Amino acid sequence: MTPRQLVSRVLAVALCAFTLAQVNYPVLAPQPQLAVFALLGLVICFLNIPIHPTLKDNAVAKASDILLAVLTTVCCGWVLVQNEPFFQRLWQDGSSLGNRAGFETSADILVGVIGLLIVIEAARRSLGWALPIMSGLFLVYAYIGPSMPDWLFPHRGYSIERIVAQTFLQAQGTFGVALSVMFTYVFLFVIFGAFLAATGATRFIIDFAQSVFGSSPGGPAKVAVLSSGLMGSLSGSAVANTATTGTFTIPMMRSAGFKATTAAGIQAAASSGGALMPPVMGAGAYMMLEIIDPPVTYLQIIRAALIPAVLYYLSLFLITHFHARSTEGSAAALKASAVQTKPIAESLMEGVVFATALGTLILMLIVGYTPFRAVTVSLLAIVVVGAFNPRTRLSLSAIIEAFAKSARDVVSLVAASASVGIIIGIVTLTGIGTRLPATILPLAEQSLFLALLLIMVSSIVLGMGLPSAVCYLLLATLIGPVLGNLGVVPLAAHMFIFYFGMMSMVTPPVALAGYAAASIAGTNIMQTSFAAFRFALVGFTLPFIFVYRPELLMLTPTGDAAGPLEMFVPVLMGTLGVLCFASAITGQLRNALTTPLRVAMYAAAALLLAPGPDVAVAGLNVPILDGTGVVLFGVIYVLNGRR
Repeated sequence: MTPRQLVSRVLAVALCAFTLAQVNYPVLAPQPQLAVFALLGLVICFLNIPIHPTLKDNAVAKASDILLAVLTTVCCGWVLVQNEPFFQRLWQDGSSLGNRAGFETSADILVGVIGLLIVIEAARRSLGWALPIMSGLFLVYAYIGPSMPDWLFPHRGYSIERIVAQTFLQAQGTFGVALSVMFTYVFLFVIFGAFLAATGATRFIIDFAQSVFGSSPGGPAKVAVLSSGLMGSLSGSAVANTATTGTFTIPMMRSAGFKATTAAGIQAAASSGGALMPPVMGAGAYMMLEIIDPPVTYLQIIRAALIPAVLYYLSLFLITHFHARSTEGSAAALKASAVQTKPIAESLMEGVVFATALGTLILMLIVGYTPFRAVTVSLLAIVVVGAFNPRTRLSLSAIIEAFAKSARDVVSLVAASASVGIIIGIVTLTGIGTRLPATILPLAEQSLFLALLLIMVSSIVLGMGLPSAVCYLLLATLIGPVLGNLGVVPLAAHMFIFYFGMMSMVTPPVALAGYAAASIAGTNIMQTSFAAFRFALVGFTLPFIFVYRPELLMLTPTGDAAGPLEMFVPVLMGTLGVLCFASAITGQLRNALTTPLRVAMYAAAALLLAPGPDVAVAGLNVPILDGTGVVLFGVIYVLNGRR
């Protein structure tokens, strides 16, 4: 191990230990906490990600990495020292950085300018050019506001000193809500996933999926769907999920006769839904805790996410089932497609650790623990229960390796959240966060559907090349003020944005989960992305459904908790609608659908999933369109039975 690698590993362990300690037993003030978190994360970024892949061994480039790491330490250290009371004797002018807001010294401004450049460069290294360019454009927008045309929301403009103070030195920018969410919630769940993986939970997930679906039609694809759902519920990342489970499931599907593009598409679609699956979910779920007004609890969020996530994975199971029947076509081929399953007993102990960890997490949330305290207790449960078997026992070296992996995985999120903080700071400073929604409100007054359609397109476009959590945070910041005026339950509106941020992972031309699957399968990127898009189509309808039918989120139209009777009809119609959609996409039901029946099946799906007027039947409110869709499905089912 080189000295550079050793320093990186020490810093990774320090980052994990600092986060676990400060989140549960805080000693530093909030902004100094985030300064240390950003310092460690960005230094690890510069030590591990070269300025360009082709220059990773270049001596000058390596020296620049070290220089940037030193400058990061100075800039973040300045924010720490100038805010933390322990260093009061070092404060400039005898007052903290927060108390001298508007009267920053020249040293403050110099540190702020260098800090902004460092944050943008870290985001470029870890995420590419999209987010740094966007951050840069917002900084320019803040400076040249008076010169902007009317359609670009002009404003009075701000000095460089004011912009730097807002975006780096004070608590509304880099060290604001985005980085706070990463520190308080997301990173602990990243550690949680790394600890489970270290105990062998990945092996158990694959073995369990094989034992359940290995011998059914399209078994390998169903294994991919189930394992991706379980794995994604831990990682919360579509790309990481694809890379982790795809290495097992894509070759498995290929060996069973699935086309390479189909196998990669199924894996990408299944991985993208993992971040929608409770209890862990993606980083956007934790951001909702800070953004939604009136506030919601984490338990409310995972309750709301449960039924839509189940419907999404039900659609994938049905699509893969129908697809297997349509492509393999005979009983012999179906039998040949079955994978060789392993006895689940071989990974039983890993399953015990997995169940204990998730069970502890859910139990702690139910009894009222905060998410960060619940996941901390779950980490202890993993270590304690894993110690009973040599295969799952976490040695000191294994824990250090899990910490190092967690730090590597979170580097891009630290850089992204710090860079997004720049955008949020500018949005707050210029007031665009209140002016942009004013242009959407008139559209919403004419048609809620058109307003939702605009938000959907914005989510997908912003999500191209950006992490889904970053996409959600940007849109929630820009459009959040208008969501309460759309007549939509606030949690449903935020879930709408969150879902489409995830769906951008499988939306061409920039479908990051599709790209990851294509690299594993060795297939064409665009063909794989379009295949993933086709398999994930139901995910594009679900957000519209639960906005109009909040009962699918276990909520009433007023935002209260819905009872079982209130949820029964919407859930039943949603399930049947998903079945019709999956059947129409694949052209299969009991037998292959003729073209007229396939068109009729699309119509049945639309009727079942679309909102409409209600009629009272036996004390239940049954939507008229749903009733029509049920009748149409019944007719198709009967006609399709005749060969």
